[in-house]
Amino acid sequence: MDLHLSELDQHFTMPKTRTVGMDRPLAWLKMGMNDLMQHPGPSLTYGFIITVVGWILLSVADPKGHFFATLVTGFLLLSPLAAAGIYELTSEREEGRPTSFMQSIHDLSKNLSQIAFLGVILGMVAMAWERVSAILFALLYGGQVPANESVISALTGEYLNFTLIWAAAGFVLACFVFALTAVSIPMLADREVDSVTAMMTSLRAVAENISTMLVWAALIVGLTAIGFATYLVGLIVIFPLLGHATWYAYKEMIE
Repeated sequence: MDLHLSELDQHFTMPKTRTVGMDRPLAWLKMGMNDLMQHPGPSLTYGFIITVVGWILLSVADPKGHFFATLVTGFLLLSPLAAAGIYELTSEREEGRPTSFMQSIHDLSKNLSQIAFLGVILGMVAMAWERVSAILFALLYGGQVPANESVISALTGEYLNFTLIWAAAGFVLACFVFALTAVSIPMLADREVDSVTAMMTSLRAVAENISTMLVWAALIVGLTAIGFATYLVGLIVIFPLLGHATWYAYKEMIE
C-alpha cells in the first residue's frame, strides 16, 4: 500500500503525515470535550440538527426495513461531512476568533467547492449502499421489501449466512470510506487543497497509523452506537464531541 501511495506522490503534492501513538484517540476525545465545553451553544446546535435529521430519516425508514438497516452505516459514511462546520469552530477557537454557528458555516465558503465535491462522492456511495442492501434483502424475501421486524429477524440469526455477507460488505465499505475521510474533510476546511489531495493524504495517514486508527474507529462506532441506542438523543452531545476530536486527529497526523 505504501508503494502505491508513493507512486501517487509523483502526481499530487501531498502534505506530510505523522505517526501518532495508540493512546492519542482518547486524548483527542478529551480535547474535543474541552472544546465542546468552551463553546457549547454552536457545538450543540450541530448535534441537535443532526439528531432532528436522524429522526426524520428514521420516520421515513420505519416501513422500509432495509433502509433502517442501512441508516447506521449511512450515518457513519456521511457524518464526517456533516461535521465540517464543527471543524471550523475549533479552528476559530485556536486562532482566537469569536466562535458562532453562523460564522462556522460562513468560513466553509473558502473551500466550499471541494467540500461539496467530496460530499457528492460520499452521497453517491451512501445511495449505492442503500440500493445494494435493498437488493440483498429483496432477494432474501422473494422480491418483497421486508418490514423492520423481518430485517431484525434476519440479522439476529435466522439467516446467518445472509447476515455475514451483508455485514462483511458494509464493513469493507465503511473501512474504505473511513480511510478516505479520516482527515480529508478537516483538511479541506482548513486548507485550500483539492479533494483528491485530501483523500490521498487521508489514506496515507491511515496507512501509517493503522493501530491508532483502529482504536479511533472503534471509539467512533462505540459512541455512535450509544447515540442510536438513545434514539439519537445522545448524538446531540456525541456528534459535536467526535467532530471536535476529529479536528485534533487531523492536526496531529498532518503537518
